[in-house]
Amino acid sequence: MVDDEPNVLVTYRLILQQQGYDVSAAISAEEARQMLLERKIDLLLCDLSLEKQASGFDVVELARQIDPHMPTVLLTGYATQEANERAEASGIPVLFKPIDIKQLLQTISDMLRDVHEQRKAAS
Repeated sequence: MVDDEPNVLVTYRLILQQQGYDVSAAISAEEARQMLLERKIDLLLCDLSLEKQASGFDVVELARQIDPHMPTVLLTGYATQEANERAEASGIPVLFKPIDIKQLLQTISDMLRDVHEQRKAAS
């Protein structure tokens, strides 16, 4: 989970941990980069609007360099038409804040199930 708002990170991390997920959190694109390089990440939840030096798309690009099939969800309070089109073209779902928790959990579950099935079929 990557978000530059500490309260958002804490809230979503607690919610996801209560659902049994192991959650790593980063508050900046740089922390996310370190996390992606050091750990195996099954799914990336990333805020679209991070600090001025980087956006959620920059974090997604790095994640996909590491694992081209990494499931990714962008979270945002707002997104331009251009950002929505870019996300759609890249196959990245965008969830709008305030996030509907049921929708978030369903999206995560669906994406992880799809990855599991793809990996199972490939082996």
